[in-house]
Amino acid sequence: MTELRFVRLGFGEDAVDYQEAWQKQREVHAARFEDTVPDTCLLLEHPPVYTAGRRTADSERPLDGTPVIDVDRGGKITWHGPGQLVGYPIQKLPRPVDVVAHVRRLEDALIRTAAEFGVATSRVEGRSGVWVLGDPVEERPAIGGLSLDFDPRLQDEEFDARLNGPEYAPSNAGQRREDRKLAAIGIRVAKGVTMHGFALNVNPDTTSFDRIVPCGIRDAGVTSLSYELGREITIADVLPVAEKHLRDILENADLAPRTIERESSEGQAVATA
Repeated sequence: MTELRFVRLGFGEDAVDYQEAWQKQREVHAARFEDTVPDTCLLLEHPPVYTAGRRTADSERPLDGTPVIDVDRGGKITWHGPGQLVGYPIQKLPRPVDVVAHVRRLEDALIRTAAEFGVATSRVEGRSGVWVLGDPVEERPAIGGLSLDFDPRLQDEEFDARLNGPEYAPSNAGQRREDRKLAAIGIRVAKGVTMHGFALNVNPDTTSFDRIVPCGIRDAGVTSLSYELGREITIADVLPVAEKHLRDILENADLAPRTIERESSEGQAVATA
């Protein structure tokens, strides 16, 4: 078991500017690498801001020139703002770091958090984060009067949902009964210590996602705990629950280095740590 401390940096009127929080991450990351602090999870809200991971394409950014902060995490573009619980677990892991296992642990903690409020969530193959699954495609309402077999988001390379109104907006994925992301995850690992983390939509204005292609995904959308439950849930409601599940999973994880396959002299694959 490894100790995990939580630091609540600021919420509501005390929401923390993204650049300020990013600098705080760097400071804690350096201290964790030197073993002068234990594993630490920073929890906070941000004022409204768009951030773009290293794989973000120009075609996924706001069309109106809204400022975007380019960051050193994985993943693509997303939005942070009021009503969203952001967590930055800064944790030392055995090298070579198993990044996928770390992401899965964060997903597990958030899936358990959502379940405690009565929202069933899941993973989606090939897409990180925590999702509320939509109806089977054949049972969803047609978009714009068209059969879903001709969904232009998938069939037309020139189509841009950002220009085509509310029927294609990511914030309306629940009305379309599509898959919708409840929590996004994007991390960076340097010197065996993690940075960045997750953003859990509690009660944000999800229309902020309509100005971008969230996480580069065009055929799904976003949601929040409040939307799924049909009642107001607050950050204060969610904080202790999220801390409980993050602590349980991150402190009790059986950490192991990533397994690397190499070929033996006989040409057979050999697993090494």
